[in-house]
Amino acid sequence: MTEDARFEDGGEAPLNLGALTGEDLQVLSALVQDAVLPVTEMRFMRDEQRFAMLLNRFRWEDGARDRHGAERVRALLVFENVQAVASQGVSRADPDMILSVLSLEFIPDQEPPSGQLLITLAGDGAIRLKVEALEAVLKDVTRPYQALSGKVPDHGE
Repeated sequence: MTEDARFEDGGEAPLNLGALTGEDLQVLSALVQDAVLPVTEMRFMRDEQRFAMLLNRFRWEDGARDRHGAERVRALLVFENVQAVASQGVSRADPDMILSVLSLEFIPDQEPPSGQLLITLAGDGAIRLKVEALEAVLKDVTRPYQALSGKVPDHGE
């Protein structure tokens, strides 16, 4: 029988990071690479100008995998100042659809700080957020748990 991992096992605190620049966003992008979520776990709150995703992210930052194996953690990825959302290859009509995040990228407009935030998904999917300014937060909201596959995601490298 296996037991769920605990924060104390890895000696690490949950992540709570923000991004206000493209360079900051690259850090968040690396941390959410290979995160998965059901299509039902993302929401655009137009009145609050907020777009949020509840992810099951792989703990890339964890250097203790040899001791406790591959882990995932539930995390909120929240973008502020969102004016509009568009998607490709994402069907909200299929509640069983699972999305896998590949990367996050900020593309500034000609008049910064506004721009486009591109969330690239596996399978040729993408979500584009039009933002007044880049402001993102990644926050772990559960304790880590053993990855179902038990393995580190493989990128064929």
